[in-house]
Amino acid sequence: MLEVALLVAGSLLQLLGLAGSILPVLAGPPLNFLGLILLCLARGWETFNPRLLIGLAALTIISVFLDYFLPVRGARKYGSTRWGTWGAFIGLLIGVFFFPPFGLIFGALAGAITGELLAGKGETAAMRAGWGVFLGYFVSLLIRLIASGLMTFFYFRALF
Repeated sequence: MLEVALLVAGSLLQLLGLAGSILPVLAGPPLNFLGLILLCLARGWETFNPRLLIGLAALTIISVFLDYFLPVRGARKYGSTRWGTWGAFIGLLIGVFFFPPFGLIFGALAGAITGELLAGKGETAAMRAGWGVFLGYFVSLLIRLIASGLMTFFYFRALF
């Protein structure tokens, strides 16, 4: 009975993880990885090679880090000043906590634009920094989708 409960919970976590790859309110890859752990618990830790689990854990950690790093890096790459970069980071944090589910992207975008305007940059430069935030967020979304998709694949392949 416990095995069935763990397998059902793990399967639900896989689905939530895939949804969380797109919706910023859910942490996609960490949910997927937790589902893999539940599968391992249900099957006595013989389901996956330890190297695979370590690699997927690293992928999970990297994808979470890149969620916060890439939008700020995108702003910087598109000519953002220190003000715009800090604005993107602060806006990202405010957006995540106060305006879920899409506050992450809109907060970082608004923060980058506001920071650039406060730094005395024109509207064009501010919008360019905002575009960099958007591109950084889009790249992090793709990385989350790949990570979650990969873990979901391994989960259901091992389940059946």
